[in-house]
Amino acid sequence: MLPTSILVTLLVTLQSPVAAPSAAAATPAALASVGRHFALRLHPGQDLQKEIFAFAKAQNLRAAAIVTCVGSLKTATVRFANQPEGTALTGPFEIVSLVGAFTRDGGHLHIALSDGKGATVGGHLMPGSSVFTTAEIVLVELEALSFSREKDSETTYDELVVRPRK
Repeated sequence: MLPTSILVTLLVTLQSPVAAPSAAAATPAALASVGRHFALRLHPGQDLQKEIFAFAKAQNLRAAAIVTCVGSLKTATVRFANQPEGTALTGPFEIVSLVGAFTRDGGHLHIALSDGKGATVGGHLMPGSSVFTTAEIVLVELEALSFSREKDSETTYDELVVRPRK
């Protein structure tokens, strides 16, 4: 067990905005937040992306991220790097990794999948990724933050914008 003074310092640190070391640094400012965690299990036939986004909408999540996900898919739709459309894949596949940031309005998720021979592919998770046996997911909502996606003039894509929650 940590001493009370360290726990209080840690709690204050987690609840306070954190600025970058200096204005000249290349690292942008970051904001910290405590989190509320959710655990859910998806069943065979459920769509991985659609169910995560439906859960976020039902829970009114304003700033969320994937903590972990294990499971399998019988089909997957993945948009590979720099491609305009998703590619439909037929499994079964093991979910090796699922990461991303999202809100009640949608988000940006990336997945890595391996087939029966261990070959791995990854990219942007799209609708059309059907659970084979299970998907065991842990999510976190960052309670002090709000995420949005806004057009970035440099990349020309809708990119993540992080703000303190009002």
